[in-house]
Amino acid sequence: MQKMKILIADDYELVRRGTSRIIEEEFPDSEIVEVSCGFEAEKKARTEKWDIIIMDMSMPDKTGLDVLKQLRAESIKTPILILSIHPEEQYSLSILKAGGNGYIPKNCPHADFIKAVKKVLNGKIYISNEITEQFIKLDGNIEKEKHELISDRELQVLKLIARGKTLSEIATELSLGVTTVSTYRSRLLEKMNLKNNAELMHYAFNNYLV
Repeated sequence: MQKMKILIADDYELVRRGTSRIIEEEFPDSEIVEVSCGFEAEKKARTEKWDIIIMDMSMPDKTGLDVLKQLRAESIKTPILILSIHPEEQYSLSILKAGGNGYIPKNCPHADFIKAVKKVLNGKIYISNEITEQFIKLDGNIEKEKHELISDRELQVLKLIARGKTLSEIATELSLGVTTVSTYRSRLLEKMNLKNNAELMHYAFNNYLV
């Protein structure tokens, strides 16, 4: 019988080890691989076949949501369960809309985590009953977050502005002209109905985009 393959992505070693330990206790014959960043998770997801990917939401190089969107854009359908320190109501619906298979807070009970893993492995979606009720009430007509209205390039510019980069620094990093970057910034302000860099930075930090 082929071993179940599980990929765990989290920038904190203690969290990765703890998650692996819990998985090993429940699935002793599984093969578990740990990675410490979003880019490595993407690479592994592209080059190997996994039964499930368990991924942190807030990795510094690339968030779990960004990785999820990228993999789904590449038609990689590996089941993905997102773990996070942030409250479930803050991100679970965004995760589902992006093609994720579940979202569970890191402070959840051991039994809930195992329940989530098993549900996702069985091809089902895992979110709490409370969030399920909210989803049903919204009936799929969920208002988009402001950053979901912008292009991928505009999102890159937003994240770099939030990190305190100047327009020229952003232009160099993205291999663009300063005028082009300035145009992206203007579009950001218009689409997101914000007034200046300070408001862009505030929005980015409040929505965990950096």
